[in-house]
Amino acid sequence: MIAPAELEEFSAAVREHLFGHYLPFWCGPALDRENGGWMAWLANDLKPDRSQPKGLIVNARILWAFSAVHRVRPEPVFAAMAERAFEFVMNKFWDAQHGGAFWRLNDAGNVMDNSKKVYGQAFYIYALTEFYRAFGHPAALARSKELFELIERHAHDEKFGGYLEVCQRDWSPAGADARLSEKDMNEKKSMNNQLHVLEAYTNLHRIWREPRVATRLRELIDIFLTRILDARTRHLHHFFDEQWHVRSDTYTFGHDIEASWLLCEAAEELGAAEVLARVRNVSLPMAETVFKEGLSVDGGLFYEGRAGQIIDAGRECWPQAEALVGFLNAYKLSGDKKFVAAARRVWHFSQQNLVDRVHGEWFWRVNPDGQPDQQLPKVSEWKGPYHVTRSCLETLRRLQALSEKLTH
Repeated sequence: MIAPAELEEFSAAVREHLFGHYLPFWCGPALDRENGGWMAWLANDLKPDRSQPKGLIVNARILWAFSAVHRVRPEPVFAAMAERAFEFVMNKFWDAQHGGAFWRLNDAGNVMDNSKKVYGQAFYIYALTEFYRAFGHPAALARSKELFELIERHAHDEKFGGYLEVCQRDWSPAGADARLSEKDMNEKKSMNNQLHVLEAYTNLHRIWREPRVATRLRELIDIFLTRILDARTRHLHHFFDEQWHVRSDTYTFGHDIEASWLLCEAAEELGAAEVLARVRNVSLPMAETVFKEGLSVDGGLFYEGRAGQIIDAGRECWPQAEALVGFLNAYKLSGDKKFVAAARRVWHFSQQNLVDRVHGEWFWRVNPDGQPDQQLPKVSEWKGPYHVTRSCLETLRRLQALSEKLTH
């Protein structure tokens, strides 16, 4: 058994980090006091680059983070930050002509990229639904519903299931380039897109019991279990053509462990016993595979593998955050204490190697030589407070549930 004192010690460390170190950065140094919202880009030493775009993803994630924090600890500062993010996302990113959210703005808030990347629309829903859960604002719910209808009408694949990657501004089919970012393959469908639509629709279902949302959640779960997850290796494939033929041969440990608990969350929200049983049957083996193949001896999670070999031994910040939750979820499913130990190792690694004690927040990545990558920014359109904030909140919630179980 795990000692209650261990759980309390772990909880206290996570709580102190989130509220004492992490969130103050996003309430202070990261704010854009000139043009509103948050800074688009800050180097590790907090020097800005105002030529960089203000991205939909990071701004939606900021809105989600402060809304989620406020639900747990309703304090004026978190309400103010959530309201600031809500206004920026609602007013600056929304396309009043065609509906949906623009992908990128420039530093002054003017549109740079008007494409409708479905991944971005999903995060918009995720953020608005969390804001609604925190504050009950009717405009957040109304826009979430509107965006659901747009995605379903224009991006859902009625023939083969799942969601296409990108639409043009007017929601017509994208041109030749369907990539989310320059790192990605130019294919019709990706694991990452489906995962974050799943995540968004799970939160939407919490506030809007629309049967079509439940239907799509069931469909996405089935796609993960039958198309995206490799039944032999227990890793997720990354890229696919329209008919779900696999087009990639690598996997990322962070996505594997993140999906292992997000799938459980979606199935639990659906409330269907047979779906939850199917998910749990694969979720635990997925976490076990990450535990065996992805954890370094120092407790950090490697980034990428192929055919059983590590091909990127860097330790990025977000996979560590997801591993924390994923391993605690695996403990809940299995009762195996090694998963709690693994979560604590990941936490210790992150605190020792990724947390920036000088300028705040976390470094983006620790390279294989053990040093933070100083070329990567502290804040960017892809680097925001979502993974770490969610990880801390989920960890506190799960440790609390464990503690209550031990004392009753």
